[in-house]
Amino acid sequence: MADDLERRQETALRQAIRQRNYRRIRDRALARLKKLYPDEYEQLLKEERERDEAEGKAWIDLSGRTRRSLGSAGSPNRRSKVPIR
Repeated sequence: MADDLERRQETALRQAIRQRNYRRIRDRALARLKKLYPDEYEQLLKEERERDEAEGKAWIDLSGRTRRSLGSAGSPNRRSKVPIR
């Protein structure tokens, strides 16, 4: 029982490290792309945002706000089934 718990903890730790490393590499690559190709990067980012918003996904800006309005049926306390990117 204890061995099983330790194995699961080690597996979770390895997955967390892999995810962290992936995010670091991805963020560095995106920063390089933005620096080398600023206009193309902004255009692709705009297209991705529009595509996601057409699918009902919201983007969060640095202040934590989304561009999507709630409308008359929306409620800020209601949980959405759509992931927020």
